[in-house]
Amino acid sequence: MAKTKNYDVAIIGSGPGGYVAAVRAAQLGLKVACIEKESRLGGVCLNVGCIPSKALLDSSEYFHLAKEHFATHGIKTGRLSLDLEAMMARKEQVVQDLTENVRKLLEGNKIKIIHGTASLAGSDRVAVKQNSGASKIELQAKAIILATGSEPIALPGLAFDNSQIVSSSEALKFDTVPKHLGIVGGSYIGLELGSVWLRLGSQVSVVEMLPKIAPTLDGQVSRKLHRVLKRQGIDFHLETKVSGAKISGKKVRVTTEAEGKKGKQGTLSCDKLLICVGRRPLTQGLGLEEIGVQTDAASGHVVVDASYRTSVPTIFAIGDLVPGPMLAHKASAEGIAAAECIAGKPCEVNYDAIPAVIYTWPEVASVGLTEEQTKERDIPYCVGTYPFSGAGRARCMGETDGFVKVIAHGKTDRVLGVHIIGPRAADMIAECVLAVEFGASSEDIARTIHGHPTFAEALQEAAMAVQKCSIYAS
Repeated sequence: MAKTKNYDVAIIGSGPGGYVAAVRAAQLGLKVACIEKESRLGGVCLNVGCIPSKALLDSSEYFHLAKEHFATHGIKTGRLSLDLEAMMARKEQVVQDLTENVRKLLEGNKIKIIHGTASLAGSDRVAVKQNSGASKIELQAKAIILATGSEPIALPGLAFDNSQIVSSSEALKFDTVPKHLGIVGGSYIGLELGSVWLRLGSQVSVVEMLPKIAPTLDGQVSRKLHRVLKRQGIDFHLETKVSGAKISGKKVRVTTEAEGKKGKQGTLSCDKLLICVGRRPLTQGLGLEEIGVQTDAASGHVVVDASYRTSVPTIFAIGDLVPGPMLAHKASAEGIAAAECIAGKPCEVNYDAIPAVIYTWPEVASVGLTEEQTKERDIPYCVGTYPFSGAGRARCMGETDGFVKVIAHGKTDRVLGVHIIGPRAADMIAECVLAVEFGASSEDIARTIHGHPTFAEALQEAAMAVQKCSIYAS
């Protein structure tokens, strides 16, 4: 093994948690190395997650608009055709550009980039088998940050074959549009990828064992999303589980069983079966057990304290490795916090102010408590809602599905949660996150002048509606 190289911080993983932690540590004057096993930086998010999926969502939305809606705006397109190869090439170029930007960002901050497979060799040492075929190297670091992300969960009896029974990674690079795409799991990954292929011509069936889709959403929003996606053409099988699947030629024969209806089985025949029932922390091969890093036996998460320090004081963990929503921006926030903790600065992530977005159309975005959570905690509350059908900008765009829902404390009027389903929800939620972060009241939002005509006016109207409900607060 080559001579040991010394660093202040060694980071394993270059996704949104890892590369952001690396940059923040470097800004704080620390000598940093970032180790990535893949040839491109950026982790799951940039390569096979957030970015390529949004690129395809945007491209497929343009195709759908041209096919279904341009005529209502007086735009005649004639016969449309789909060039899937060109669409995929554009997606790959977007990914390539952004991963190259990450490389330039790290190099610009004088961060050492090492491509190879890393494992813990001690509480302050990382062994790396380099991809280049060069000899193994060892890094010695005063602190180590684990940021290796997560991987898709397979179901028993439904092992991925990367061809017909696939994970989200393969569903981002089909070379033909499936005639029938089956999806197991009705959460945000399945709904987004289902939307992509539906727009491009697939028949899409979603099997979800729970009684509603996107179960973490506010119930009112989830029900609206279900109705809209069903109207668009997605076939939902709720309270239904998959009991088996068999590949027969070019088809996947799926056996389903409806919950609460003993013995009632069904079958689903599809070209591709996408399994997206969740993800698990990617810890294999890191050597956690040998070094004494504690993990949760049930979830597989690395156990950390409020400073993201593991049971080994010099080793930290962030992102999908630790509890909480598996979101890129959550990992980035934790990466910054962990770097600041290592540098001896105050560090904190406000988990009550982490937004969540589903990039279907209409989009869904939320922050803070749902109405169900507010009831469970016995918090007095008021709700104000406003439909996008009442917003002039939405009318002009022809996108009137959805609403804004503001939940405020019944006595203090502090904003507890905001839930949006509608056009540009992903961008509108930023104002709501700021309101939650700074403890704003619904009156603060209501009295803030919003531009006209904008989608954000619906948020202002919903906040105004909270005041009308305040007399009912207990």
